[in-house]
Amino acid sequence: MSRKGPGLLLRDLTQGRAEDITEVLAVITTVRPDILHLMDIDHDLGGFALFALQEALRDAGLDYPHAFSARPNAGVETGLDMDGNGELGEARDAQGYGRYTGQGGMAILSRFPLGEVRDFTDFLWADLPGAIPPLVGAQPFPSPEAFAIQRLPSVNHWDVEVLTPDGPLHLLAFHATTPVYDGDEDRNGRRNHDEISFWARYLDGDLPMPPPAAPVVILGGASLDPEDGEGRHDAIRALLRDPRLQDPRPASDGARQAANSAHTGDAALDTVDYNDPRPGNLRVDYVLPSAQLSVIDAGTHWPVGQVAQTRHHMVWVDVTVP
Repeated sequence: MSRKGPGLLLRDLTQGRAEDITEVLAVITTVRPDILHLMDIDHDLGGFALFALQEALRDAGLDYPHAFSARPNAGVETGLDMDGNGELGEARDAQGYGRYTGQGGMAILSRFPLGEVRDFTDFLWADLPGAIPPLVGAQPFPSPEAFAIQRLPSVNHWDVEVLTPDGPLHLLAFHATTPVYDGDEDRNGRRNHDEISFWARYLDGDLPMPPPAAPVVILGGASLDPEDGEGRHDAIRALLRDPRLQDPRPASDGARQAANSAHTGDAALDTVDYNDPRPGNLRVDYVLPSAQLSVIDAGTHWPVGQVAQTRHHMVWVDVTVP
């Protein structure tokens, strides 16, 4: 639900003619999650597009009275050359890739009330303990001035408290950059690694703010497969193996049938269909509940033979809160 210009998502939601939005609504109303994390949805200051989406879902019989969104780093201008190509004012010169402020943001929809929100979107990359910044020689890439203002989240990193009937649950929601489209300095690959590693540092108590006491669910687009495709795979492997979390391994017959590359892992776990032998289908979207939560069921909504308007497929996990 991202568009080429501001206001276009609101237009398409209110006119009801866009095929991709119709498909997204159909998936949501089929899976019917209690709590929904949306990625690649344009953000506007007044929240008008998100409200229009809530209205469209309500008209379809699914009510999400509680919602949260905030401005992403996508499209936020810096005034500096952030990708080192000598040009200014391009989409890659923003804090996160975007042609305009708010392009491709995130949102949370919930049947249950939302409590405290910690927004880490302004967190500087240089402030992450153990960060692996891009370097050329001994100098930060593309320049010390650019890296000094570079925020870590390419879109958002949030801790959103959900007040479920059985107790609070903290959603650690994010959407990391893709680890490609850079040079030998591996700027995007390193940023992707550190965006994923941020959550372990948060749970370790290594950041200025303490970790949540209530159970957590890390969810979102890591843009990284643990085995296949490009990127620093150790970042997502470490998260999947963290003893404080559990990996329900959501699978689908649709992903298994659509596999179009040699997989190191289980093709049924793929969540994105690139329709291209390179890099092939990958597992890049995750829902990782705390170890103390009981997982009842899990899966990925990828019907067999489906030709989708969107590449990514909804990952869902049913849990009980102690």
